[in-house]
Amino acid sequence: MPTVDKSVVNPDQDKVSLLIGGRVHSDWATYDVDSHLITPGDAWRVELAHPAGVLPAEVVEGAGVELRIGGETVLVGTIDDIDEEVAKGRDTLVMTGRDGAGILLACSAPVFVAKQATLEQVIANVVRPLGITKIKINADKTYTNEKVNVEPGDRAWNVLAHAAEANGLWPWFAPDGTLIVGGPDYTTPPVATLIMRLNGKGNNVLSLKRVRSMAERYSEVTVLGQTHGTSHEHGKNGIKGTAKDPAVTVYRPLVVVDHECESVAMAISRARKLLMDSRLHGITLTAKVRGHRTSDGVLWKPGQRIHVISEPHGIDAVFFLIGRRFSKSRTGGTCTVLTLKEDRVWTLDAHAHKRRHRRGKNQGPEDILDVGKG
Repeated sequence: MPTVDKSVVNPDQDKVSLLIGGRVHSDWATYDVDSHLITPGDAWRVELAHPAGVLPAEVVEGAGVELRIGGETVLVGTIDDIDEEVAKGRDTLVMTGRDGAGILLACSAPVFVAKQATLEQVIANVVRPLGITKIKINADKTYTNEKVNVEPGDRAWNVLAHAAEANGLWPWFAPDGTLIVGGPDYTTPPVATLIMRLNGKGNNVLSLKRVRSMAERYSEVTVLGQTHGTSHEHGKNGIKGTAKDPAVTVYRPLVVVDHECESVAMAISRARKLLMDSRLHGITLTAKVRGHRTSDGVLWKPGQRIHVISEPHGIDAVFFLIGRRFSKSRTGGTCTVLTLKEDRVWTLDAHAHKRRHRRGKNQGPEDILDVGKG
């Protein structure tokens, strides 16, 4: 039966504290701190049993917070909810909140029209009025938008995500509160090795689960663009692109009509992106480890690459850390749950978003891309 290495974790280096209004609050009975690259709005929750006295004046809903672990900042955001319960034998304080994406998910974007706008200009117009001033774009090149039209009711996050996707990028927030617009970096070396051996020697995970799924996998994805057709007769547009996944051996086709694809190249790019997204759902590893750091003392963080060796699962490969959850419970102590995906599968391709569908010129015949070659 696999056993875990019972190496001692320094409790001080994993101590969670909240900095609110210049004052530090810690000694939480339980907490959860989530972070995920694809799911916006990193969330946190802390609970304090039997709080002493009344809450300080600075601890109010909407207040800015900085969440630290052992002195290192892991999240900058705001307080969403404060829950105070007093009952016989029970007196608790629970606070929850999110990082900078919280306000972008909740609020509408400023209404504006811009011509020949750069990605940086579009992002600034959307997020700066909502109090987000630290922005970093990690890209070799970006494109200029011919016209950007943000209408009343458009959510700020949706406008931001669409602008990023149009450049083959994706937005998330760094621990220090900086809005990052970029993509995965698969050139970084693995930060740690997770081990699960049958004899228990060197094991450093509490549990390791693998889920393999066919539910959202496709053998091929076909994207039809604009007013699609099978030929160029009668002025019909034949924009069509197909990507195939040889790893899916049963016939599982998906056809998507995307009016924003104006060329065969765009259709192929979109088909590949959708197929790689489906492959992302194919394998998920969930590992639970002690404490909140690697064996080298590095805090776990989405975007890291991790070597996994598991004899029970027959795994010896590098995986991509897509999400992690720091937690503390009354019975289980401090631990981290790591969500791992197949390495080099999460990909981003430029995909424009428009409100009006324009007719384009007739395109060439269908092209097929085999993702097994990418």
